[in-house]
Amino acid sequence: MELSLSPLGLGCAQLGNLYHAISDETAAATVGRAWDEGIRYFDTAPHYGLGLSETRLGAALRAHPRDEYVLSTKVGRVLEPNPDGAGARDDEGFAVPAAYQRRWDFSRDGVLRSLEDSLTRLGLDRVDIVYVHDPDDHFEEALRGAFPALRELREQGVIGAFGAGMNQAPMLTEFVRRTDLDVLLVAGRYTLLDQPALDELLPLCVDRGVSVVAGGAFNGGILATAEPGGVYDYAEAPPELVERARRIAEVCARHGVELPEAALALPMAHPAVASVVVGAHDPSQVSVNARRARAVVPPELWTDLVDAGLLRADVVIAEGVS
Repeated sequence: MELSLSPLGLGCAQLGNLYHAISDETAAATVGRAWDEGIRYFDTAPHYGLGLSETRLGAALRAHPRDEYVLSTKVGRVLEPNPDGAGARDDEGFAVPAAYQRRWDFSRDGVLRSLEDSLTRLGLDRVDIVYVHDPDDHFEEALRGAFPALRELREQGVIGAFGAGMNQAPMLTEFVRRTDLDVLLVAGRYTLLDQPALDELLPLCVDRGVSVVAGGAFNGGILATAEPGGVYDYAEAPPELVERARRIAEVCARHGVELPEAALALPMAHPAVASVVVGAHDPSQVSVNARRARAVVPPELWTDLVDAGLLRADVVIAEGVS
């Protein structure tokens, strides 16, 4: 299935108070700015702020016609009331009260319950895309439970498309081989610093007609700044990666390109990639990323990065980034 997604999407983990709290007003303004910038694809999940992201996103999108945007959410973590949550805070990176607890569940019943709860929080009667979220330790359960359930929902018209969203490439590759999914969300595995999705996953998606949404284009933040103390995949970036990012930034500067502009341009150029999703904590960050996504990157930049040993040659030669 070919999906019509805006080239830049808004990743909505920050609407769930990722790392630090934002107000309801800031969350709504962030979504509003994304709309003004032409963004029409929005990605959320129950995991993000224990449902807060879905609630805020649904409220913000009510001002817009339902058929003018694409919304994705995820299944795999069922939210249940937390009997020990009084006065506690979430311990998985979100600045929210621990009123709920996450329970892994990739069964058919778990998928149906999770999606029903998501629709309630979103205030919608359907979603466009549902991803099986982080099934790294639940391969067989996802294959036998979650995917068949989502296939049924797609046939019933409750959802438009389904797939998987993960921070790794090998298992996603296996899912493409063994299921008829429509779309994948690949986080952090096709970036200026890390391109393992190029080995098998992206070529296979092109061959099978599976759309790819690229997340984590900044690898957690290091490709936005290239400074010591930056984040790489949810932890402080090791010195060797900081140095590599710095060297990439130097090559970019010689071509009049900012590092984050190149970081967005790389996945956007791949023929399998339908959209690149980027998060934002406030409206100004949305506009900055929209400007970065519109930047024109000269083909010579990719060639120079390859020649410097900073980028795989097959990114340019085989995949036509230039």
